Amino acid sequence: MKSAVEQLSTYKSVHLNPSNIKTHFFGVPLIIWSAFVGFNLIPINFAVFDDPVISFNVATVFAVVVLGYYFMLHAKLAFGLTLFIIPVLYTSSIVAQYAGAGYLAIATFVVGWVIQFIGHKYEKAKPAFVDDLNQLLIGPFFLMAEVYFKLGFEKELLAEITPIARDKRRALEAAKKGK
Repeated sequence: MKSAVEQLSTYKSVHLNPSNIKTHFFGVPLIIWSAFVGFNLIPINFAVFDDPVISFNVATVFAVVVLGYYFMLHAKLAFGLTLFIIPVLYTSSIVAQYAGAGYLAIATFVVGWVIQFIGHKYEKAKPAFVDDLNQLLIGPFFLMAEVYFKLGFEKELLAEITPIARDKRRALEAAKKGK
């Protein structure tokens, strides 16, 4: 498994432009929320102890698995992501109960991606997931890291990933020019 430093520096290498990062603070949450609405629409529940009150659906299971991955990468960032995902799980489960929730999820998903691609026009770099699908999971992790950095937390992590990201970006740009 790649380390948090490796994952974040790869993601940051195509997210150095502040305008691109700002668009991601809108686009990524929209994509996540819409995906969770969609997961809540999958009619599978995993009852625990034969109690209908204590059950897990596809959205909950996905959240637990992804949060587990984040905790393996970096516990402090994963804690912040846990605080983010709880209201996402709650609101997406409520919305999924209404007629038209699937259409709302699709529309929100598309808007989120449009915002993402606008950001990458500022960046003049393709999205990170184009070369590595795992980077789709790193987007929220990266944004949480950015929140921590803005709040003055995890300064050592920022100091470690930034030069690696810049080196990776230079290599990407050099490869582009070489084609």
